[in-house]
Amino acid sequence: MNQRTRAFICKYINADPTAPILTFISTFMLIRIEMTICSVICFFVLVSCSGQPLQQKKKFTRQDTLRGSITPERAWWDVVSYHVAFNTDYNNRAIEGKCEIQFRVLKPGNRMQVDLQQPMQISRAYSGDDQYKFTREGNIYYINFPQPLKKDSLHTIVIVFRGNPKIAVHPPWQGGWIFAKDSLGRPWMSVACQGLGASAWYPCKDHQSDEPDSAFINITIPDTLVAVANGRFMGKQSFSAGLMTYRWAVTNPINNYNIVPYIGKYASWDETYNGEKGKLDCQFWVLDYNLQKAKQQFRQVPAMLKCFEYWFGPYPFYEDSYKLVESPHLGMEHQSAIAYGNKYQNGYLGNDLSGTGWGKKWDFIIVHESGHEWFANNITTNDIADMWIHEGFTTYSEVLFTECEFGKEAGNDYLTGIRKSIENDIPVVGPYGVNQEGSGDMYPKGANLLHTIRQIINDDNKFRQILRGLNAVFYHKTVNSKDVEEYISKESGTDFSKLFDQYLRTIKIPVLEYKLNARSVSYRWSDCVEAFDMKVKIKLGDEKQEWIQPARDWKTLDLSNGYDGKTFIVDRNFYILTKKTD
Repeated sequence: MNQRTRAFICKYINADPTAPILTFISTFMLIRIEMTICSVICFFVLVSCSGQPLQQKKKFTRQDTLRGSITPERAWWDVVSYHVAFNTDYNNRAIEGKCEIQFRVLKPGNRMQVDLQQPMQISRAYSGDDQYKFTREGNIYYINFPQPLKKDSLHTIVIVFRGNPKIAVHPPWQGGWIFAKDSLGRPWMSVACQGLGASAWYPCKDHQSDEPDSAFINITIPDTLVAVANGRFMGKQSFSAGLMTYRWAVTNPINNYNIVPYIGKYASWDETYNGEKGKLDCQFWVLDYNLQKAKQQFRQVPAMLKCFEYWFGPYPFYEDSYKLVESPHLGMEHQSAIAYGNKYQNGYLGNDLSGTGWGKKWDFIIVHESGHEWFANNITTNDIADMWIHEGFTTYSEVLFTECEFGKEAGNDYLTGIRKSIENDIPVVGPYGVNQEGSGDMYPKGANLLHTIRQIINDDNKFRQILRGLNAVFYHKTVNSKDVEEYISKESGTDFSKLFDQYLRTIKIPVLEYKLNARSVSYRWSDCVEAFDMKVKIKLGDEKQEWIQPARDWKTLDLSNGYDGKTFIVDRNFYILTKKTD
């Protein structure tokens, strides 16, 4: 079990991939009796991490539905902007503040669902002199307006909140607020809440489908520290002895879980990248004692930006800048303020997730989390069930970066290397409406799906234009998986619907069965969805390559003299299984 697999499992069941028991399990996995070991692994991981099944939840509660669906109390209003202003109490692990929510009325309504997870509390809700009554049901509040608000009207509600937010035990896998210390014992704070939700620390409409058009973050802290957040720095102000308020503003749409404060003893420097849309401001915020090593390690950023702008189109947030911010956890794709905690080394905490050697030639967190600026932050899924759009495309960005830097075969090596991490435990697409993601396979299997599609298109320029087109057509938008699937099929001129169903909605890997004869080869697909007929490239003999398009019934390809009747090799870039049949 390599580092990525351990991370996938632990992210899925909320555990730490560096836990000693998992190190033991990784060693134990060297005994390659795979079916038996799989059961042992599941048992030990369950016991050591959380006691929860390594699968999707079987039963969902009303709280799951309230969190993960568009309820009537959410459907009538659309968030325009969040303005979160708060201060921290490091010693008591507490925060308090207010969140101004500007919203537009989509249809008349007067009962509003606002999410804020326990033990955080709302103490007041108002607009000007108007005070609003509210009630609580678990992790949500219902705020009641005296009468229905008019369609298309614009309103602002101020919600005062306070409390002790859920503490992140193993961020970012088990998320929440982080009250840490740097190596000199100074306070170091942040938050990681993907999946858990931004409502773990501030009141909001906690559903990925509703991104505010802008956001403002005001952070009041001791004046011995520095506060960094998304977007542009708008200034700081000392309003009482020993305290300082840092103001940041985001002018692009941003998802709730991406809004983040970083509080610590930071130093910074600026650079400019000449990109496709002009000059991109790049800022780097690191703990003061790491400044020199950061300047060395972060030299990888321009090459990453060049590669990703080539493949995906312009960086999506020029107005808000690009930032890397050192964090007290491994990393997260916080929009325009990416969390970096890879300890200034190449690979994934120094490891090559592909096992090929290529993954240690670049910094995993810089590349992967930056790739999310295009897939997760620019294009965001409406439901976490479709999170393969975030993680599959971004994992494929690792392949493309390897290709940009070291050539196409290096990228192919990396891709086939991470394939070994695929578990095929549960479908990649999860259940909708309950805030539940699918399998952790969304990372390597999603990337292998895209690579297989690239082979079938058989035109790198067209494939590149599809990736760029996705980021243009769905620029700053939220999508469903079907939106992306249909776009790829339309722009490629190939109906990939059965292929998407096969790889995203089943755990079956298609098996190419074949029979060899002296002058012919017969083949068919098995273990596949109905009407699956994906074409694939094979090699016959020493030189001969063929494209074949198997179906569920046997087909036969007649061969000329000279075929040895023995060689049948599938191009490694297709994620399939093969089976020779007598």
